[in-house]
Parts: sequence; structure tokens; C-alpha cells
Amino acid sequence: MLKCHHVQWREPQLSATTAHIPQTQDVSLIRLYVLRALYLFIVIGLGTQIVPDVFNPGRHWSLLEGIVSCVLASFWLLCLLGIRYPLQMLPVLFWELLWKTLWLGIVALPQWLAGHIDPAIVPNIFACAFVVLVYVALPWRYVFEHYVKAPGDRRR
Repeated sequence: MLKCHHVQWREPQLSATTAHIPQTQDVSLIRLYVLRALYLFIVIGLGTQIVPDVFNPGRHWSLLEGIVSCVLASFWLLCLLGIRYPLQMLPVLFWELLWKTLWLGIVALPQWLAGHIDPAIVPNIFACAFVVLVYVALPWRYVFEHYVKAPGDRRR
């Protein structure tokens, strides 16, 4: 006589080491490719504009020029990682979204509302306007679930 044992399915528990790894099944494959395309767009754009100057040993930099170029080169490298790890590198896109949105709202918008825009900032307005692509590409439900709603890391 065979005995049947009832087996109850339990959800797998995440260990402390895997609890904070983003789960790609939370985001559609299409959205992951949209994110990868955004990272690639940034990598190509900065790769043609900033990277050649940064790796030019004969280039002499002013203080601000050197700082901005190194920050952008760092961002370029992190976006390169974002092509492979689109969800784990989302904080890099948050940074991009925040600084460009703040700059447009604090610097460009008041000049536009006053009726005079300094011609020196027009190229920056154009470049920062591409932040709309970040707003479109981000998986907002995932961001809310993993960065707003989720409990924070242990404090002790």
C-alpha cells in the first residue's frame, strides 16, 4: 500500500546575501532592453564627446573643466556596467534624472520665465532636455517597490 504525503509549496526565502539583488522577473524583458538602450545611448554619446578628451595625456584642464570631465567619465563607466546590469545600476540613472531636472528647474526655467536666456546655457538646455528619456525608460513600479516601499537596510 502506497502512502501519499501532502507536500506544501513554500516560497523560497532570500538569504541576507541575496535579499538586495534586484529580481529581473519584476521588470518585463522589453523594459530591460529599453534600459539597456538608454545606457548604450549614454555610453555612445559621452564616448564621443567626453572620453577622447579625458584620455588625452596632452590635454590641459582648468579646475572646473577637469572636475566635470572626470565626473562624466565616471558616469560613462557606470553606464557601461548598466548595459549588463540595468536594474542594479538604476541609482546612476536616478542621479542623472535628479541633477538634470534640478538644473533645468533652478537655472534654465527662471531665465526662460524672465524672458531672457543666456546664450551660453542654450547647449546645456538642449543636452539636459534628454532627461525625458530617463523618465520614459525607468520602470517606475519597480522603482517604487524596491526603493520607496521596501524596508531599508539594517542599521546594526
